[in-house]
Amino acid sequence: MVMSWRYCLPSLADLPKVSRLLFEDVAGTIGSTPLVGLPGLSPNPEVKIWAKLEGQNPTGSVKDRVALEMIARAEASGELTPGRVILEPTSGNTGISLAFVAKRKGYRLVCVMPETASKERTQMIAAFGAEIVYSPGEKGSNGAIELAKQMLESDVAFYMPYQYGNEANPLVHYQATGPEIVSDMPDITHFVAGLGTGGTLTGVGRFLKETKPEVKVIAAEPEQGELVYGLRSLEDGFIPPVFDESVLDGRIKVGAKASIEWTRALASEGVFAGLSSGAVLFVARKLAERTGEGNIVCLFADGGWKYLSTDIWSKQLEEAVEAVEYMPW
Repeated sequence: MVMSWRYCLPSLADLPKVSRLLFEDVAGTIGSTPLVGLPGLSPNPEVKIWAKLEGQNPTGSVKDRVALEMIARAEASGELTPGRVILEPTSGNTGISLAFVAKRKGYRLVCVMPETASKERTQMIAAFGAEIVYSPGEKGSNGAIELAKQMLESDVAFYMPYQYGNEANPLVHYQATGPEIVSDMPDITHFVAGLGTGGTLTGVGRFLKETKPEVKVIAAEPEQGELVYGLRSLEDGFIPPVFDESVLDGRIKVGAKASIEWTRALASEGVFAGLSSGAVLFVARKLAERTGEGNIVCLFADGGWKYLSTDIWSKQLEEAVEAVEYMPW
């Protein structure tokens, strides 16, 4: 008997891996992303920089892990049942990932996004059959959160996973991403990820503090007032409920220009990654300069395909910085 996807899809940790390259369903390719060396980008020959390529997930970002886990747990708890409508505020990646999962499981999805979101993001969400409600672009993702909460209060059919406050967000990184990193790189000395919802830093950080407490967990945080797509500054006033700052050993600030510069440098090394990855690499290089020897693992949250319309790889650096100024974080 063939069971429907809606009732048989397990959580990410339980998805069957038939073999290294054979999967029963495309969702089985979520996670187990490659860890690759960046030998040409470390300023210190005694420090190796490694990249966890989350752009290798089915929709091209780390949020595939989070989306699948949030929906699977909501179904298991009874919060999400057939007929309910998934509603989520997003700047793009989580919306795309939820659209992928919702399509596979037969749910209607409504994403609330800033009207200035890149066209690649809106096109991908539409490609998976989800609907988009636009919030004022000048309010960025905070405006999307505000509008989504208003919609949630107005219609009992909506179920909002709310990645910023959903414990499945850090939990999937504690259960899967962190163990993958330690398994592939037992000699890790530093872990660097961008500060967005805080789910990745919190989940991986908690796992590392329990299993390898000597590892330093460092956040790449944008300078206040500087736009680094996908990241947010704690000084902006909103601290996601899932974020546990106690797991951090430090935060290093990075500006938009440096983020774009090092995203472009990654492409020259054959790694086509999103803008937040350049910020993470910038921080990793700073750490490498201060460290005698070690292995720095960077988490690159997404691929560069969703940023092609910005032309940041083809324009002069100053023009590229101006090109992304209109975009929400």
